[in-house]
Amino acid sequence: MTYDVIQVGTGGQGEQWCKKFLPPNVEDGLVNPVAAVDVDEAALDNAREGLGLSPDECYTDVEAAFSEHDADFCTVVVPPAFHEDVVDAAIEHDLHVLSEKPIADTLEASVRIARKVEAAGLKMGVTMSHRFDRDKTTLRRELRSGDHGPIDYLVCRFTCNCRTYGSWGAFRHDIEDTLMVEGAVHHLDILADLAGADCETLYAQTWLPEWGEYEGDAQGLVQLSFENGVRGTYEGAKTNAVGLNGWGHEYVRAECRDSTLVLDGRELRKHAYDPDAEARFGEDPGAGEPIPLDEQDKWANTWLIEQFVEWLDGGGPMATNVRDNLQSMALIAAAMESSETGEAVDVQELLAEAEATVEG
Repeated sequence: MTYDVIQVGTGGQGEQWCKKFLPPNVEDGLVNPVAAVDVDEAALDNAREGLGLSPDECYTDVEAAFSEHDADFCTVVVPPAFHEDVVDAAIEHDLHVLSEKPIADTLEASVRIARKVEAAGLKMGVTMSHRFDRDKTTLRRELRSGDHGPIDYLVCRFTCNCRTYGSWGAFRHDIEDTLMVEGAVHHLDILADLAGADCETLYAQTWLPEWGEYEGDAQGLVQLSFENGVRGTYEGAKTNAVGLNGWGHEYVRAECRDSTLVLDGRELRKHAYDPDAEARFGEDPGAGEPIPLDEQDKWANTWLIEQFVEWLDGGGPMATNVRDNLQSMALIAAAMESSETGEAVDVQELLAEAEATVEG
């Protein structure tokens, strides 16, 4: 079945939706864009160029677009603080929702959104694109194969030179805890996914160096303990002198009983355990054995759109459905709280408290 979609947000990341993520799914007959919305009239050129929409099908007002088109679902590709408003409008018009991460800008708003969508009997997915990128998907498959033994701990590094205003998109420089909300929301999610369990406790330190042109913290170090005993560590930085592992090219290392797996710059390599090498201190381990990356036609958001359509078709919920994705929002909220208090945070307790206190 082909589903009619209204694209909400066509500038910035929305341009990628118009020109890169949606078109392959249009070609496959999965989706049919019927309208687009952006508060910036100029940004609607992306919808006209990428999706072939006419000027009459492009709007600067969400309510007008939703009222004038009998669509099946909408996308939400606007800054996180405005997600709830768009979701509320979608619910009013009986539209399913596929949203960019995070669910919202706070854990409380995210819980409200999940509850409202469920109460309306609608489906909502969140595009955790990094988890479904080609290199991370290959690493996940390797870890799930059992060929490397149980996981001991995981490391993720994301470092960039985006210290000057606007270099990471102007709105990201204007929000508090921008690293957590706009970056680590992917990376902590990846660590939890690779660990294969929900996070139990989290300790974080976040800060802003004097040379970073941000309103909030843009650097962070996070320690995580998962319910199955796996541990993780995260280094995130937006204001470094050089970007060693920038957006999409993250370094991820999985220390397993029988192998060390290293993902760096989209290349995955395996270093097998050699009992005869245990006492060789300081020896160069070499480049390791390359592991070919998985092959398929779609990755990241393009693939997630297809997964969402399969869910609408009656399949099981996509892995990043809004209810399950509350775990990712809880990680971010826990990191911000931990940095503020200087104490480790019980992530599941934090989520339970939000569920108990949010009305609705």
